[in-house]
Formats: sequence, structure tokens, C-alpha cells
Amino acid sequence: MADLVRAAGDAFIERSRKWITWKHVKVLLAIARCRTAALGGHLDECTRCGHRAISYNSCRNRHCPKCQAGTRERWLEKRRRELLPTQYVHVVFTLPRQLAPLALQNKKVVYDLLFRTSAETLLEVARDPQHLGAEIGFFSVLHTWSQKVELHPHVHCVVPAGGLSADRSRWIKPAYAFFLPVKVLSRVFRGKFVAALRHAFKDGSLSFHGDLQTLTQPKIFAAWLRPLFRKDWVVYAKPPFGGPEHVLRYLGRYTHRVAISNHRLISFADGKVTFRWRHSAHNNEQKLMTLSLDEFLRRFLLHLLPKGFVRIRNFGFLANRKRATTLPLSFQLLGGAPRTEQQASTAGPSDLWSCPKCGGPMMVVERLTTAETQLRSPPVVTAAA
Repeated sequence: MADLVRAAGDAFIERSRKWITWKHVKVLLAIARCRTAALGGHLDECTRCGHRAISYNSCRNRHCPKCQAGTRERWLEKRRRELLPTQYVHVVFTLPRQLAPLALQNKKVVYDLLFRTSAETLLEVARDPQHLGAEIGFFSVLHTWSQKVELHPHVHCVVPAGGLSADRSRWIKPAYAFFLPVKVLSRVFRGKFVAALRHAFKDGSLSFHGDLQTLTQPKIFAAWLRPLFRKDWVVYAKPPFGGPEHVLRYLGRYTHRVAISNHRLISFADGKVTFRWRHSAHNNEQKLMTLSLDEFLRRFLLHLLPKGFVRIRNFGFLANRKRATTLPLSFQLLGGAPRTEQQASTAGPSDLWSCPKCGGPMMVVERLTTAETQLRSPPVVTAAA
């Protein structure tokens, strides 16, 4: 991705002056400069064999494909201590395609509503004695893209399979193979989201531009919402898929991802980008798609999040204000104990930053400014005496 932006990003920005914003330009610039001399660097030395190498600094932009691996590993390390000794469930809530243009013009409002209403749906249905009759806890991760890099807002919820009884005296296990009935979740989610959208309209929280300008009129907006009730909304749930260690591997696929990862990019030639995508309607068959550079970067920029927007959130008994008391109680009721920091940590920072010669931990021995790294570019690799 960085090579593509460095090669053609400036020309793309110039051609897109009519719609591109400084936020778009900032992300493209960060991706282009990531791990180059432009951001400075540091001299690393292996504490075991003395091998030395210069490393360039990363941009740390959350939309950069290169900068997510380390962030993801640090986040997973923190989650290790919170994983309960039980199976987990994966539930996905998806907005209908009709709402994509509205979401694009009102990202913060619509994405916040998606988080809130999907969480309220899970919590409400789980509390119903006909379904589970328990207080559950989970975290949700926002994704806004499809395999074709089009706008497709949805949240992935990872939930321990069960919850606390109302009096918090026991752990209640689910009676359904899919944890909670999917049709019920779908209808409750649809009702909650549409009601919240109507409320946001009345409050004046929604903006309408371009083709959506006519929706500023209440009657037209109401008519535009009405077809949403004519079909079921997509809520996808898998059966419980494994215990704590399996969950960590599973989570790595969903947290800290960007619209398209580097390994999916195949080629950039003659002003066109070819990438790999997975066709879910045909048994996840791998296919190739080729787009013009302008269309590819336009789709990529659809998925920039509002500044400061939190895309991983905790709910139920895992919510930040409850976790200190409810998490130890959940461990106790499940017959386990919270992991200590030493038990949970199977990969520390040194393991994420290893010597290419002997695998030993690398240590920063000198910080280098942009000018210093440019003087030494390209990166020099030497063996210490």
C-alpha cells in the first residue's frame, strides 16, 4: 500500500481536489512516509549476539496497514488476563446497504448508533428469561468495509457463552446452539436502530448533502426509512467456537484491521490496482478484482474514522465501570482464577522485536533524527565487534 501511495498518491490528490479533504491527505501522507527516513529512526542492537541494524519509525496511523500488527499484539496481551474459562461466541450485526450513503455523511452518529443499538440488543435479549436470563459481557469491533473495499458498516461482537444470574450467585449457560436466537436479535436490532435514527433526525444530529438533501424534509425522511422494515436485517452468529487460547487466535483476524491489508494487494500496473477478495456467496472462493487507481484509493478513503473515534468497545459486565468487580466474580463462578500477568504473557515486547540473526531481543541504543537517518540511508546492517 505504501509503495502504491508513494508512486501515485500525489497525482491522485491533484486529480481529486474537488472532494478530497485534508484528513484524506494526512492519512495518505502518513502511509507514504511510514518506515522511511522521513520519520527518523533508531539504531537497534541484539542483546544476545550484538547484531546491529537501523530501523525506520512507523507512522502509527490507525489506517496504515503496516502499523497494526504491534498494536494488535499489545491489545491481545491485555485481553489474555480477561478471558474466561468458557467457550466464546461470535455475533455480527450489519447495517442494510440502503443506509451506507447516510453513514458516509454522518460517520460518528451512525457508527455510534450501530455500537449502541447492537449492544442494547444483545443485553436485552440475553436478560430475557425465555432466552438466557443472564447479564452478559462482551466487546465489539467496528468494521466499515466489504471484501471489495466498499462501505459496509458492521460490528463483530465476541461474547463469553453465558452470563451472570440476576442475583450474581451463579453462571448461566446458554440453551441454544447459537447462544441467542438470531431472528429475535435481528428484529430487535432493526427496531432499536430505526428508532434511534428517527430520534437523531428530530434532534438535528444528522446532516444531508448531495443526493440525500431532500431527506431534510420529515415526510420524505420517514418514507425513506419505511422500506427498512420490509426485510430482515442481517445478524450472523456462529456456534461457540472455543476456549480462551482459541479466542486469542480468533481475535487476531478482527481487531486492528484496516480496509485492505497488504497481503491482499497483487499488483499495480498501468494505473490499475489488482487485489484479492473473498466471495462469501460462493463458499469463500478467492477471486481477483482490478480497479483504477483513483477508484481504489477512493474506496480506501471511505473507511477513515472520525478523529478520536473508539472502534473497540466493551459492554455488559465487561464494561470499564463494572469489570473490576464482575470479572473476578465470573472467574469464581466458572471455577477458575484470573491469570496473573506472568501467566498471561506468552509474548512480551522483546518477542515482537527479535534479532534476524539469532532471534534474541533487540534493544534501542541510539535515536536518530530524520537528517541522521537520511545520511545513513538505506538502512545499514552490521555486526557489532
